[in-house]
Amino acid sequence: MKARDDRDRGGNAMQIHQDYDHTRYTIRAYEDRALTVIAPLDLPPDADPGTVRRAQQARLHCVGEPVVVTPERLITGWMNGDIMDLRADHLEALCAVEMEVLILGTGPRQVFPHPRHLAPLMERGIGVEVMDTAAACRTYNFLISDGRRAAAALLL
Repeated sequence: MKARDDRDRGGNAMQIHQDYDHTRYTIRAYEDRALTVIAPLDLPPDADPGTVRRAQQARLHCVGEPVVVTPERLITGWMNGDIMDLRADHLEALCAVEMEVLILGTGPRQVFPHPRHLAPLMERGIGVEVMDTAAACRTYNFLISDGRRAAAALLL
């Protein structure tokens, strides 16, 4: 997130603008067990903000099921259910994704899965951070904006 000082010469107003990297899958919103993801755009890096906003609107994906988001991919159908249904094989299937850290969003509340379920990732040296899904969305966006190889497995 970038703060930009938009004060006019006599005023004190400041607006905060969210900058999205339009070359990667980015999470736009999470609310009421629904997720909005912006797919990558084929625009030049110096595209004007108005063009980027219009293109983003056309590339929104609304998701209402568990999903995995990486900078390059949006993976649906990786599991059914909620955190209580999570098993090691669900996470083992994600080991093929190139990542250094997996952000696991466990739904409206932070719930830690049994350590044996996390073992496939840990054995491969992939870090796992567990948090509620809203926090996981924010953390994923921050990490990829910082150039980290992150993925978010989000239970809604």
